[in-house]
Amino acid sequence: MPRRIESHWIEGPAGRIEALLEEPEGGSRLAAVLCHPHPLYGGTMHNKVVYRMARGMRRAGTAVLRFNFRGVGRSEGAHANLTGEIEDARAALGWLRERYPELPYALAGFSFGARVVSRLACEMGGARFFLAAGFATRLGPAAYLDRCATPKILIQSTHDEFAPRADLERMFAHMAGPKRLVWVEAADHFFAGALEEFEEQVYLAG
Repeated sequence: MPRRIESHWIEGPAGRIEALLEEPEGGSRLAAVLCHPHPLYGGTMHNKVVYRMARGMRRAGTAVLRFNFRGVGRSEGAHANLTGEIEDARAALGWLRERYPELPYALAGFSFGARVVSRLACEMGGARFFLAAGFATRLGPAAYLDRCATPKILIQSTHDEFAPRADLERMFAHMAGPKRLVWVEAADHFFAGALEEFEEQVYLAG
């Protein structure tokens, strides 16, 4: 699907945030913030999984705002151990909702970004859903999901080294509904060998 893409600066709590807004040519029915993987391990908004997520969501008619967390790329500030990155996502979402006040919104993220958006979506309420790809169980417990009413969509690799299947299924069983878990047959956390299928599942989820 053709796209329009714009570069933006967003005022964040630690300084300016570098962002890209992608819109489907046919008009948008939903607006979503998309968060990238861990800043301390090379994660940026240009990560290949994040790019595929943005494309899949855009194909489904979603305007997608992806951005670099504080201290990444040209975004100002320094890494703040998840707490600060949640506030970055909150600022990005505020900007997006001002841009599209008439549209419902969603939150999406990969790996560390999935932690960010799940925390923010559960805290705020009001999101149409959150889409978490590569939710890493080895980043620690996520008991907040057991009482979170926001609809949840998880897309996971069958061979994710940061989320063994048994651990993820155990966590998912305790999550509050509504919820959906999609497995993609892939070689690793980054959906190696299966990015086309991964993008298709994002499209179908959106």
